Amino acid sequence: MRILRDRTAIPPDARGASAAIGNFDGVHLGHQAVIDLARRSGQSLGVVTFEPHPREYFAPTTPPFRLMNAQARAHRLQMLGVETLFELRFDAALAALSPEEFVRDVLARDLGLSHAVVGEDFRFGKGRAGSAETLRDLGPAAGIAVTVAPMVELGASEVSSTAIRQALSEGRPRDAARMLGHWHRIEGPVEHGEKRGRELGYPTANLSIAGLHPPRFGIYAVKADVLDGPHAGSYGGAASIGVRPQFGGEVPNCETFLFDFSGDLYGATLSVALVDYLRPEMTFDGLPALIRQMDADCLRAREILAHA
Repeated sequence: MRILRDRTAIPPDARGASAAIGNFDGVHLGHQAVIDLARRSGQSLGVVTFEPHPREYFAPTTPPFRLMNAQARAHRLQMLGVETLFELRFDAALAALSPEEFVRDVLARDLGLSHAVVGEDFRFGKGRAGSAETLRDLGPAAGIAVTVAPMVELGASEVSSTAIRQALSEGRPRDAARMLGHWHRIEGPVEHGEKRGRELGYPTANLSIAGLHPPRFGIYAVKADVLDGPHAGSYGGAASIGVRPQFGGEVPNCETFLFDFSGDLYGATLSVALVDYLRPEMTFDGLPALIRQMDADCLRAREILAHA
């Protein structure tokens, strides 16, 4: 999959794509439905998205809300068969465009799209003045066919990033996964930590969750994929997400113990899928009690993963 970020320098062979347009935070079932409609045109399959997320641009002090960072989103889109990701920089110039200018100057002139697909809740242009219907009206004059995808429902509820965030906040990763169509994952490079887990007999791979919507703090049964390096592969594990109250931590992160693994993962890209919530964070009366609980957590996680 190619990732193109400069909309003024799109190569000729990337033009003419049929593209799904949106933020695609989480790449959930609703997003996948939009992408599938774009795929049906028979043209090269593209996705148009924005970085940073417009909500981050307009409200930079808002609490972290993203379900995935740009790298994880690109990885998921590649897995769906997207051929070209137009990852447009969302800045003052882009934010100031009217709906008409966005369609004429960005989608048609710069990207050269032949077909655009959006969800029915799509908004665009200065002040979010444009809607999916606006795009349907403007597209043909710019040489772009437009398809509007209906909202996807799961049971009696619509699938949305907001509903997925709520499920994660409440410690319901399986409900989040049903809306996503895949496990919710925390993905990024393995960072150096304080190495306390190694001293306890449970060495962990540490990932930052900065900028991401934090799931409910606690212990999870997880599936982990090492995406690169000499230890690339899939592993079961148990992860702690939170601030480590036993040790007076303040900055939340994700610490994952991989079952049946030995080796150095520093710098490797790790993708941790949340399968089940085991328990909340807590403090213990000394390290022996903590280790006994970690033993129990890992035993339970193995049992859960055997049937996941």
